[in-house]
Amino acid sequence: MCRMSALAATALALALGATPALAAPFGKSADKPADKATDKAPAAAAPAPRKASAQERAQVARLDPLARAAFWAHEAELDANDADAGVKLSQALRQLGNYGDALQAAERTLIIAPNNVEALLEVARSQVGRGQGFYAIDPARRAEKLAPRDWRIPSLLAVAYEQASRFDEALAAHRQALALSPDNPVALGNLGMYYAARGDTVKAEATLRQAAARPDAPIAVRQNLALLVGLSGRIDEAERLVRQDLPPEMVENNLAWLRSARAPVVASGGAPSTRSWESLRTP
Repeated sequence: MCRMSALAATALALALGATPALAAPFGKSADKPADKATDKAPAAAAPAPRKASAQERAQVARLDPLARAAFWAHEAELDANDADAGVKLSQALRQLGNYGDALQAAERTLIIAPNNVEALLEVARSQVGRGQGFYAIDPARRAEKLAPRDWRIPSLLAVAYEQASRFDEALAAHRQALALSPDNPVALGNLGMYYAARGDTVKAEATLRQAAARPDAPIAVRQNLALLVGLSGRIDEAERLVRQDLPPEMVENNLAWLRSARAPVVASGGAPSTRSWESLRTP
């Protein structure tokens, strides 16, 4: 299942630059001169830690997940009641694949902000990331009660239901997400992966093509389509798709994987497995 993750798009990493706190050091006191014996002024006090400004926080969104995790861990340490820092820390840890720590960060945030929709969604996403979709259902449902018009919630619930082998509920949730946000490329992409995992490659390809045609389609949607096309034997078309988003070395690795994955299928005359496609969903 995890072998398909080689087809996921990889973001470019940016260096994290530290922003020093601005504080004036203590100088010589007007009524307390420097120690004559040592002829030295008192040592300057260390500047007090401060939380990042709104501008600094906005700039962090452009950093890679590791740098963001370090930044938000520092912010959360400075203020244990900063729910936004807790949520952003959980997001960064999850994107690093550190689902256990991401779950803990989101759950800590819920202690101080039990109705925080984003924290509830991070709990659910972390559980889905761990393959424990059953335990994602309750927090996602709680989030849905708080934000019934948010398409992300039924789309996430659908993936959780699939992991829990509740396929009828999963399909209904996929359709609900699209009813709330018609033609949404992420919701369409997740529905396409649902069809692929059920073995309906015709519907899967049509749905993924519809998602990929959207101008705001994320990279994962095109890579999922490339995966489906490649496993169907159309390697040339798959190559054209992956080259849109990935550097040459990743393209070659992905194509080599596709060819090796196709080899036993061709030899046996069978159909390619689709279950491992779940690793490329966008919860």
